[in-house]
Amino acid sequence: MPLAERMRPRSLDEIVGQERLVAPGRALRRAVESGHVHSMILWGPPGCGKTTLARLLARYADAEFRAISAVLSGLPEVRTVLAEASARFASGGRTVLFVDEVHRFNKTQQDAFLPHIERGDIVFVGATTENPSFELNSALLSRCRVHVLDALSPEDILIALERALHDREKGVGHLDVSIAPELLRLIAAAADGDVRRALTFLEIAAELAEPDAGGTATINEATLAQVLADRTRRFDKGGEQFYDQISALHKCVRSSNPDAALYWLLRMLDGGCDPAYLARRLTRMAVEDIGLADPRALEMAIAAWDAFDRIGSPEGELALAQVTLYLACTAKSNAGYAAFNAARADVRAEGSASVPLHLRNAPTKLMKSLGYGKGYQYDPDLPDGVALDQTGFPDELGERVYYQPLARGIEAKLKEKLDTLRTQRAVAQRRKHEDRKT
Repeated sequence: MPLAERMRPRSLDEIVGQERLVAPGRALRRAVESGHVHSMILWGPPGCGKTTLARLLARYADAEFRAISAVLSGLPEVRTVLAEASARFASGGRTVLFVDEVHRFNKTQQDAFLPHIERGDIVFVGATTENPSFELNSALLSRCRVHVLDALSPEDILIALERALHDREKGVGHLDVSIAPELLRLIAAAADGDVRRALTFLEIAAELAEPDAGGTATINEATLAQVLADRTRRFDKGGEQFYDQISALHKCVRSSNPDAALYWLLRMLDGGCDPAYLARRLTRMAVEDIGLADPRALEMAIAAWDAFDRIGSPEGELALAQVTLYLACTAKSNAGYAAFNAARADVRAEGSASVPLHLRNAPTKLMKSLGYGKGYQYDPDLPDGVALDQTGFPDELGERVYYQPLARGIEAKLKEKLDTLRTQRAVAQRRKHEDRKT
């Protein structure tokens, strides 16, 4: 068996990390040790101990442990396992049914477990790396408690590595392998919170280490460099890690924190995110969060996107980094975004309001005779260049104000001009209305 499987904890005391759940005195630990286990969803990143905890639940509850994978198992296999569990329950036995990657089951497959959970035929333990709120149906969630497991810290992983290094029965102790403490810590850090990954690194390094004349093999820096080459950080291109990180990037740009924004951009690129997706999101930030406070932001975002398309990766990634820094540093305004949403709300709420006659085009005599274009004032011909008493909205709506510039960046000048124009327009239209009444 692989080292990670051989070193799987056989008691709650051997679990590294997860003190919030399984430390002495914690509610889950008390329930497990008493054998009063309940159906649950274990939500956490890879290698944090979900499978181990499920196995220990069965051991402490003196129950049969059955495991299926939602990736490999279909509904027929699920029904077979459930039928066996029902027969065992009828005979006085218990079954802990562990479903790995449970979020990959569809709604129908998830529903198959519900009556068996309710009757107590099984203690259901589902493991998922995805947010249960989004990936599991509410009926299953209502019958299970959700326990959140954290990624392990390097210190926790270091404990597991040292155990494996010195354990002659289950670990690599029989190989008489030595490794400097700082290199062992490097393995713990490189595992990125995944203890299974760390033990795999150690196992490969131990096998590659050359023994000296005395029979002791040393894992040196050169050996470790081979083992840790091309490793990647935790990232799921379609899961919660993905959305958490793009959210962090967007919010750090919005908060004018270029250093943090650059970090999250590089985290996503390092994890394998499509650079074209990032270019699209950066362009969105330019129009949503910067807007007319700095119109150059949109130009730079499009230019960076174009630059990446032309020169590709990795050189083009620098263009994305530069526009990220610029977006984070420049003035911010969501006034354009707010105006867009307000205008769209009116469009949807007010229906198909008619275009005022004076704004309509009149290419034929009939249309002119019907009043199309009558009274329209051509703004460039006017002394001030603006027809202040001319409305631009349907009569049913009246004048509306959507765009309210902020006093930031270039938008401050737009605000000054618009404030003046809107005041003059309100006065002119009020005077025109009064003249019509008289």
